[in-house]
Amino acid sequence: MFFVYKILINIIFFFSPLILIIRLIKEKEDPRRFKEKLGFFLKKRKNGNLIWFHGASVGEIQSIIPLIEKFEKSKNINQILITSNTISSSKIIQKYKLKKTIHQFFPIDCDLVSRKFINYWKPSKVFFVDSEIWPNTINNLSEKKIPIILLNGRITKKTFNRWLFFPNFAQSLFDKFKLCLSSSLESKKYLKKLGAKRIKFLGNLKFSQSENSNLELNENLKRFIRSRKSWCASSTHFNEEKFCGLVHIKLKKKYKNLLTIVIPRHVSRVKLIENELNSLNLKVHLDEPPKKISANTDIYLVNSYGKTKSFYKISKTVFLGGSLINHGGQNPLEAVRYGCNVLHGPNISNFKEIFRFLKQKKFSQKVNNQNDLIKTLEKTLHKKTYPKKIIRNLKIVGLNILNKTYKEVNF
Repeated sequence: MFFVYKILINIIFFFSPLILIIRLIKEKEDPRRFKEKLGFFLKKRKNGNLIWFHGASVGEIQSIIPLIEKFEKSKNINQILITSNTISSSKIIQKYKLKKTIHQFFPIDCDLVSRKFINYWKPSKVFFVDSEIWPNTINNLSEKKIPIILLNGRITKKTFNRWLFFPNFAQSLFDKFKLCLSSSLESKKYLKKLGAKRIKFLGNLKFSQSENSNLELNENLKRFIRSRKSWCASSTHFNEEKFCGLVHIKLKKKYKNLLTIVIPRHVSRVKLIENELNSLNLKVHLDEPPKKISANTDIYLVNSYGKTKSFYKISKTVFLGGSLINHGGQNPLEAVRYGCNVLHGPNISNFKEIFRFLKQKKFSQKVNNQNDLIKTLEKTLHKKTYPKKIIRNLKIVGLNILNKTYKEVNF
């Protein structure tokens, strides 16, 4: 199977310039840095000890920032490399005050490119986050006896069943990890069945949080939001913005000064979203560039990265997107940390255990349709956010998981 994978990935590499050009046209690649995905280097490696973290996109990268902040304080670490696949994740990293850390886009998992990448950066230790498994890179790291750690490893039942089609291939890959830290007990069970040897469950790293990102909105905007009955729809995907727009129209009949804040998962879709909401006769205000906000604004549409926490800080109620479509939901913990009432659709498979925990604590509520969301918003628009004690306890849980994880991987 590994031989077949190598052939397929080489075919993809052959067509990758064309694929990248198409993605550039669609604004899904950074025009200055897309060459990094072909094995080019725009940043220099410093002398000394370098460790490497790889996560697919925003959620994975944000989950490891607190751990990276701890490694930044280590005198034994000279440089930290983060790789990811998306523009949004690269921009999120810029929001944190990281001195030793640099970002590069993850190169295509072609054998030659992978070897070139590893030889250039020479990592002493490598962390793959969540469910990022790249066979050529893992194999090449193993050949050089570089320790590989699976961090916050997540294997769903669906993913596990896919791996079962290639059991020997799966075992040959997972056997190469020096340590697998699972994000849940379910993932721990699946990792063991797939051939991973040293597996531990210390808790989900997404419970931890960074304290170093800028959380403040400008005072005029804060005053405007506080003057309205507002709610926030965050990490929305295709069709979910229209869903929220229709909810806004119905709810506005009761609350004339209603404001809906929409933060799409991918800001490259903002123009399409704006047009869609305008077609519903809704008055849309774009977050950037800064300009005076009209008093009759219906939708405040965020079109830049890294501001989600800032809006959570001022919101009472947050509806999390990716949960009305077959995407698996988004991480609810950030919203809960800022005392928000969390609402979500039925599709939350990617964060099943976290939502189960929140449901037990009555921190989240499921909505299945527009009427559900309207009825719930009518309650939560008046509801006070969670007491500081609850938020503090959640912070303690996250800190304990973070400290145990750091102790385990700091070898």
